[in-house]
Amino acid sequence: MNFKNTLEFAQQLDAQDSLRSYQNEFIFPQVNNQKVIYFTGNSLGLQPKRTKTYVDEVMNDWANLAVEGHFYADKPWWDYHERFAAPLSKIVGALPSEVTVMNTLTVNLHLLMVSFYKPTAKRYKIICEEKAFPSDQYMFQSQVQFHAQNSGINANDAIVEIKRREGEHNIRIEDIISKINEVGDELALVLIGGVNYYTGQVFDIKTITAAGHKVGAKVGWDLAHAAGNIKLELHDWNVDFAAWCSYKYMNSGPGNASGCFVHQKHHNDSTLARFAGWWGHNKERRFKMEPQFDPVHGADGWQISNLPILSLAPYLASVHLFDEVGMEALIKKRDHITSYLEFILHEIDKEVDSTFEIITPSNPEERASQLSVFLHGEGRSLFDYLMKNGVITDWREPNVIRLAPVPLYTSYEDMYHFGQILKRGILEKK
Repeated sequence: MNFKNTLEFAQQLDAQDSLRSYQNEFIFPQVNNQKVIYFTGNSLGLQPKRTKTYVDEVMNDWANLAVEGHFYADKPWWDYHERFAAPLSKIVGALPSEVTVMNTLTVNLHLLMVSFYKPTAKRYKIICEEKAFPSDQYMFQSQVQFHAQNSGINANDAIVEIKRREGEHNIRIEDIISKINEVGDELALVLIGGVNYYTGQVFDIKTITAAGHKVGAKVGWDLAHAAGNIKLELHDWNVDFAAWCSYKYMNSGPGNASGCFVHQKHHNDSTLARFAGWWGHNKERRFKMEPQFDPVHGADGWQISNLPILSLAPYLASVHLFDEVGMEALIKKRDHITSYLEFILHEIDKEVDSTFEIITPSNPEERASQLSVFLHGEGRSLFDYLMKNGVITDWREPNVIRLAPVPLYTSYEDMYHFGQILKRGILEKK
């Protein structure tokens, strides 16, 4: 399609958008009495209007039923989490038995590493990407230090980072495969972010997983920026495990519950270590208070504690919204509106002295709902201008803004108006 940088063209695209009505499903903050242009769904998604109904239902059940809500609420708390299995499995490409909800993201990754990172004197190394999200970096460091104290592995060379080539912003797939093969029989685990939080690069999960398995390693994925954003086929790609937060693209609220995936092939493996808890015990025998742990079959067997229903309620509201829309429709709009945003940036670049360098891959197969942009010639003051004028975006040092046009609630008209505000912010300071 030949894009145009005009309000009329953007409105024409909105009129043709099959998802346009879903923008009305969300609550937008206001700046200067105007609805904001919201680009930070890759950090915290907007609140769906239906969320309050789901939370109020739990509050009312708590008020009216108290402890009996576990069994007699309209959505009994006893099995509340089971309502996620079918819709979440569609979002991440899994069998319903392979997904569950519990805890928060980094907690879940630590718990999953108990099962899938089992270093030996020879096979102990972890491959991750350079500039992974800091929480993952801290997790790797603490896991390696823990095992070094208890099994004597060498903590100094256990973490192997795959680096970008000099002068490049993104990691090449061939370099990832090469590093996996180079580490070879010393490699215990590959654990990479499905979408790099800084650049927005989407990694080839299928190919990387196969490469890790070929050398005998386990392969897991941090899908914080991937779940609800990209096409996932975790079961078919033979991923060992994965975890994701729910508050970014899945709009469940700040710091909310995490989702987990454990491949079916591991469900009957009694040799896998795990940190056990009451809620992971055999559901039919849980209240017999037996001393020996008998895990629920499937990913639910990795649960530990009674689940936080008030946290799950907003997540369930959003998961049902995703089930209505479907990932295919979301991805179709995602690709189109991201391309339009890219076009707008290039058009504005022609009209100002500054230079915008998009460091997210231009290949649609390697990007999703995010463009990370170097603002050459600009500084923090431009970001501040955008925020004061109703464009909610994300600043990363030294001068990168991350723009995430989430297909559920951003419009093509938003993209046009953003371009005009961006241009004014640059020209007015000259």
